[in-house]
Amino acid sequence: MNSENKVKNSWNEWSDTWYLKYRTEEAIAKIISVPASAFHPTTYGMIREAFPDLTGKRVLVPSSGDNHAVFAFHLLGARVTSSDISDKQIENASIIAKQQSWDIEFICEDTMSLSQLPSEEYDFVYTSNGVHVWIHDLKSMYNNVSRVLKRNGIYIMHDIHPFMRPFGIKAKEALTVKKPYHLTGPFGELPTYGWRIQDILNAVVCASLHIKHIEEMYAENGWFWVDDSENEGDNLTAEQIDSYSNWHDNPSAALPQWLALKAVKY
Repeated sequence: MNSENKVKNSWNEWSDTWYLKYRTEEAIAKIISVPASAFHPTTYGMIREAFPDLTGKRVLVPSSGDNHAVFAFHLLGARVTSSDISDKQIENASIIAKQQSWDIEFICEDTMSLSQLPSEEYDFVYTSNGVHVWIHDLKSMYNNVSRVLKRNGIYIMHDIHPFMRPFGIKAKEALTVKKPYHLTGPFGELPTYGWRIQDILNAVVCASLHIKHIEEMYAENGWFWVDDSENEGDNLTAEQIDSYSNWHDNPSAALPQWLALKAVKY
């Protein structure tokens, strides 16, 4: 059995077991009462900035899962297509839509192909939390997201930050945090700054540069990050270098150590 079928079969099973909690009357009533509750507040702000009025907009939600975002977009006036690899998820969501007399299009479809969806059809494509972990071919997914979007169409995603993926629930026992990621500075008498990925990428984009490629490099062959303010990287032995590069010995090596990007001005 190939991976796509394994994923589909698993979600078909989960749809009628632990996933029931997302289809309770209370869960649906909350979305009906406050459609914005289907989104993280920051993500919802991005959506509303891009589309102050969603009335009549063609919206696609691939890997629609619980379909909370689908229902919310419909309630906000959009013409919505919900697609998911699990026919059982689609069936269960369509039952709710029928009960509520909601006019929503439901299609059983793999997000990496979107083969049943026409090109340049949608004003907006949205993916929500938990999508990317099931995608084994990101290029195919995003090529097809781009294909189905109209010219000047918009894609917005919301998902767990990749920095969270390397850690288990016992990470608090192994890691020492010096500062939260969101604090960017200035730090120290001679000011330094700890910019986030979003700060760097947003600055590049706002300068009318088009990002073409990004690399995140891991700890290897002596290339690992240490805090120079504590002189941790001075005069390390070969054994210490190996230890710093091994995430079993040095939990921070589980994170990407370096970021490189290429951008072009058109």
